[in-house]
Amino acid sequence: MLKFKTYRATLVAVLLMSQALVARAQLPDFTGLVEAASPAVVNISTRQKVPQRAMAANGQQIPDLEGLPPQFREFFERSIPQQPRNPGGRQREAQSLGSGFIISADGYVLTNNHVVADADEIIVRLSDRSELEAKLIGADPRTDVALLKVEGKGLPILKLGKSDDLKVGEWVLAIGSPFGFDHSATAGIVSAKGRSLPNESYVPFIQTDVAINPGNSGGPLFNLDGEVVGINSQIFTRSGGFMGLSFAIPIDVAMDVATQLKSAGKVSRGWLGVVIQEVNKDLAESFGLEKPAGALVAQVLQDGPAAKGGLQVGDVILSLNGQPIVMSADLPHLVGALKAGDKAELDVVREGERKMLAMTVGALPDDDEELVASAAPGEGVSSNRLGVAVVELTAEQKKTLDVISGVLVKGVQDGPAALMGVRPGDVITHLNNQAIDTSKTFATIAKALPKDRSVSMRVLRGGRASFITFKLAE
Repeated sequence: MLKFKTYRATLVAVLLMSQALVARAQLPDFTGLVEAASPAVVNISTRQKVPQRAMAANGQQIPDLEGLPPQFREFFERSIPQQPRNPGGRQREAQSLGSGFIISADGYVLTNNHVVADADEIIVRLSDRSELEAKLIGADPRTDVALLKVEGKGLPILKLGKSDDLKVGEWVLAIGSPFGFDHSATAGIVSAKGRSLPNESYVPFIQTDVAINPGNSGGPLFNLDGEVVGINSQIFTRSGGFMGLSFAIPIDVAMDVATQLKSAGKVSRGWLGVVIQEVNKDLAESFGLEKPAGALVAQVLQDGPAAKGGLQVGDVILSLNGQPIVMSADLPHLVGALKAGDKAELDVVREGERKMLAMTVGALPDDDEELVASAAPGEGVSSNRLGVAVVELTAEQKKTLDVISGVLVKGVQDGPAALMGVRPGDVITHLNNQAIDTSKTFATIAKALPKDRSVSMRVLRGGRASFITFKLAE
């Protein structure tokens, strides 16, 4: 009996060991990747003049919070005590820590724009702890990419991959300097591709669950072949720390930016001159679509490429040059990747019918212009069904707002309009997919609105247009 128990215990131990070996064999081994790639990953520090109030209470210097993404600013504001505002207004030097990586043997380095923004001096520290002063070749805030140059020959470089080849679920590795801890390696998987973030219209981010913290910004994201597939850029956090949502700039996007910065000092992007919004279930029903998809054109800028190409307010863009627009955020990614003078063929739905429009892409302006609506006194025409009083636009208002027609909201009572958030000063240009030229037209269309069906209304506020939907239950 004793021999049997010993045999069984030995067998169980062998089986457990075998299972552990199998499980271990299924997990990636990053040791070779880290060893080979680390020499080309650098630590980046900057020095700049900041007010004394940005100094920590213990004298520790912290990054310029205005140069960091909101998530990182929140982290530092919560975790580092600050002194009261310095009444004397004296200035002290502050340091910012980030990461980067070498892409050419003669010293070109990629990092994030927010790591080096407004820096008076940029220092790149190599893996052997030697330090080199870097020159900023160019930066692109729209993609958060910056290109640096240090003096050197035969520097270690990283192999670049293709971010388009990444698959969701694939293992990836990050190397960087979180909180100044040089060459820290963290691993995870690709959680999603083509993510859009607020105010980041031109980057289809790679989402991962790789642990990224302040200091990782600008560092490389690798695939299992040791190729750089992205630049770690942002995190989503409610606490200030890592919460499993990290975002990297695809290396394809970053290298296109770097090439333009190196050759021209700035980045040129395609531009159509439209304001778009997401198509939800109610809007899809309102515009006769089978399912929510595409980008709804809420505004067409005068004399822009879209206006010249025949695109109209209310069109739903389903594809660009054969590439489908599933979410509205897909459109800026695709248009931004084009160059001024390129041809764009749009597949759109207009009044329930499919149309193909061809136009020439323009160049994205350096500064976004914003129109401001001005309200004017006048007699209101009220619609009892919507609970909104409107007046006709003056010629001056139409010129200022760059609209051909529409009515100005003078008052809002209890009713559907109030529930939708319509407020005095708004301009209504379309109701139920019909253009509004006078207050009488508005009242006539409002009176004939169908019930128990999604109806759209185009509202212009502060120079920005959007479609909203509602249903009349009566």
